[in-house]
Formats: sequence, structure tokens, C-alpha cells
Amino acid sequence: MNEINNDMPKSVVIDGTNLVAGRLSSRVAKLLLLGKNISIINCEKIMISGNKRSIIGEYKQYLKISSIINPKHGPFHSRRPDTIMRKMIRGMLPKNKATGKNAFKRLRTYIGSPTKTRNMEKIKLDKTEITKAPMHYTSMLELGKNVG
Repeated sequence: MNEINNDMPKSVVIDGTNLVAGRLSSRVAKLLLLGKNISIINCEKIMISGNKRSIIGEYKQYLKISSIINPKHGPFHSRRPDTIMRKMIRGMLPKNKATGKNAFKRLRTYIGSPTKTRNMEKIKLDKTEITKAPMHYTSMLELGKNVG
């Protein structure tokens, strides 16, 4: 797929293996706003670019944010790869508009490949794949294991 366009099917399954998280999130947010139903499979294999120590350290700092009154009141931070990816995409959608809320309802993220998506055609989005060796990236699985 060279550009994000309307000739794609209404329901799209994206295989997240060796895709960069930020690039994938922005492309998926645009597709959701166009009215597509998006399912992302293999979220544990999505990569985050950058130094592994700094990524894990920054996420651990983020997890320390809690309510002053009572930690039960939130905010609640995700530690699973599929929910981390879901929250990344939510941050790229309009917050208080009906278009953003409806778009977010059409998003599904999965760890592994569920049975209902195995027979569907999986697509890879252009310019979202990793460009260096995988050792230069941190996978969502590693991030989840180190912080959760």
C-alpha cells in the first residue's frame, strides 16, 4: 500500500511483526478516521526504536504517576503489549470529538493471532517496517516483561 486511500477493504488486519510502533500508530489512526475497522495482530512483536535502557526507564517513570489521594482512583497504566499499543493509537485520535471516539471503537489489538483473523488477508503498511537489525529496537514483549 503506497498511500492511505479509500480503495482498501472496510475491515483490515495488520500484522505487527517487525513494525515500528510510532509509525504504525499514526498510519492506523488515519485509517480509523477514514472509517476502517482495524485489527492489529502480533502486538508483542511490534518494535520501539531507541535505546532499550532509556525506553524501559522512561516507562517505569511513567508507571509511578498515581493519584495523590488514593492509588485506587487511577490513573491506571497498561503493561500488556496489546493495551500499550491501543493507548498509543488512542493518543493520536481526536480526544473529545465523536469522530475520535467512534474511530477508537473500531480498533482491535491482539497478542498473537486469534482464530477469527487467521483466514483474513494481512497487510503491511509502507514505511512502517524496521530499517536496522532487530537488536537496535525494543519489542513490546520485552517492555511488558521489564515493567510488569
